[in-house]
Amino acid sequence: MGKTRLEAFSDGVIAIIITIMVLELKAPHGADWSALGPVLPSLLAYLLSFVYIGIYWSNHHHLLHLCERVSGGVLWANLHLLFWLSLVPFVTEWVAEDSRAAVPTALYGALFLLAAIAYTILARTLIAQHGPGSKLGIAIGNDRKGKISLLLYAASVGLAFVQPRIAQTIFVVVALIWLVPDRRIESRLQEAVGSE
Repeated sequence: MGKTRLEAFSDGVIAIIITIMVLELKAPHGADWSALGPVLPSLLAYLLSFVYIGIYWSNHHHLLHLCERVSGGVLWANLHLLFWLSLVPFVTEWVAEDSRAAVPTALYGALFLLAAIAYTILARTLIAQHGPGSKLGIAIGNDRKGKISLLLYAASVGLAFVQPRIAQTIFVVVALIWLVPDRRIESRLQEAVGSE
């Protein structure tokens, strides 16, 4: 089965997720800079969540670009990832309501832990289909960045109950780790373009 429909569907779902998030933002009440104070937590939560969605979209694109075909298992693994990402607007709004609260912060971390697990499952399903010696299998390798991210997300869930700001700092650190597109996949993409 070709990958075009999977890419188009995923792009559409991710676009809807971003749209829902931005629609949750409320305009400040007032016309001076101080009016931004009450909405600043919402803006920061939106910014971080937007960055995360962008990271997932970018890496998803690169992941599928190295694939030639998809199977039914890949379709379900992709839906699994999209399910967790579709909950991002919900937890973003909850964290924005009280950024100092432990439970919303822990849920934010748990959601991104589950999304990272789902992404790992999708990548492993694609590698199993194409083979460990495929361009994708070689590019992903042992996925050290992915494993570190999983550990940091898991730590953030527990740390949210100790000090939510520590957990939120971890969210920013993980985003910074992934902000630059995955160089392993980037190099394979450049090789593929060069050989065409």
